[in-house]
Amino acid sequence: MKMKKNISLIVTLMLSFNYGMCQQVLKLNDIFSIIQKNNPEVNMYDAQIRSLDEASKGAKSWSPPEFGAGFFMTPYNLALTKATSTQKGMGAFMISASQMFPNKKEQNANEDYLKSLSSVNKENKQFSLNDLYAEAKKNYYDWMVTEKKIAVLNDNKKLLNFMIQSAELRYKNNLGKLNAYYKAKAALGKIESQLEMLTNQEKKNQIALNTLMNRDRNENFIVDTNYVIKNYNPADTNYLIQSRSDIKAVAQNLQINQLQLNLEKTKQLPQFGISYNHMFAFGQSPWLFSLMATVKIPLAPWSTGAYKAKVESLKWQQQAFEAQRQMIINQASGEAEGLLSSIKSKKRQVRLFEENIIPALKKNYQVMQLAYEQNTGELFELFDAWETLNMTQLDYLDQLQELLDLQVQMDKTLEQK
Repeated sequence: MKMKKNISLIVTLMLSFNYGMCQQVLKLNDIFSIIQKNNPEVNMYDAQIRSLDEASKGAKSWSPPEFGAGFFMTPYNLALTKATSTQKGMGAFMISASQMFPNKKEQNANEDYLKSLSSVNKENKQFSLNDLYAEAKKNYYDWMVTEKKIAVLNDNKKLLNFMIQSAELRYKNNLGKLNAYYKAKAALGKIESQLEMLTNQEKKNQIALNTLMNRDRNENFIVDTNYVIKNYNPADTNYLIQSRSDIKAVAQNLQINQLQLNLEKTKQLPQFGISYNHMFAFGQSPWLFSLMATVKIPLAPWSTGAYKAKVESLKWQQQAFEAQRQMIINQASGEAEGLLSSIKSKKRQVRLFEENIIPALKKNYQVMQLAYEQNTGELFELFDAWETLNMTQLDYLDQLQELLDLQVQMDKTLEQK
């Protein structure tokens, strides 16, 4: 018997421990850190950046040497390769080696170009992280507001149960009517339906956040219901240029374009090489060698067509990047101004609910409840006061959610956490 009690105690403690673990509170910054570490999209950019950085290490490599071997000026009649009493043999077996030397300026330009390629992906990674953070914040705030709605509904459910029980007791004692009793019962069922819907919404937010963190979709945690309403200043062009990763990415593309243009220009410079050949002569003929310097001159009219076309293409591409940069700046500044106006308006609405509307409706309900308890008020009056308060509290939370959604959009536009 004692052993059974001990086992039951251990099981209870284990269940309590597991429940505590399931109720881990994850703050928004914790979720951001996990996304940055585990999200596959971020990992993809990290791999691409590493790939480009590794490729840039070979920027100053030389072209491979060339080796050859074969017969040199050897007659088809192989008998002539042998020496006779009157003449030496003809032909030779030749080995050759050649090497082109890279132009130092071209090597430096190529290194600068290859090293710059990963810079765009680094900015694209930050831009992608900004989108992921915005999605995380949206789900986090939705879950947070849902928690507050559930709390409001549970509190109002208690008030409704009080009304129902009080009405039943009064009806039994012939002290009251049932004119609002069934409306209250129906409202109770409606609250249960709303709670079920909100619980499902919480589960969807949890799945979305776990997906962003690349974790088990059903891993349990809870959110911090504290929140901060931010104050924003009008965003000028300089701020957007410094904060937006997509604008920085275009700036990096412009720089890469210029580095590629510099690289193309160095390809006009001559390249030098050396070639060495050694002949093992047949039939007692002396061994021979040749040592030659070579040079590539890419200035001939028939060899400059591709270079000129590439340079012209890069110049037009530069104009396209400049136009893209200005387009993003205009779009972002317009979005920021529009969102700032909406946030100011929504803040005023939320403040009205907090400071005027809800306090007044709470006092109205308290007055009606007191009147009902003192038998000077009717149930339908108390129910109407409760219903108005319940709907207004939920409406307030809807307004708060809209404000937080606007804040998420503004943070995304300004690329702020």
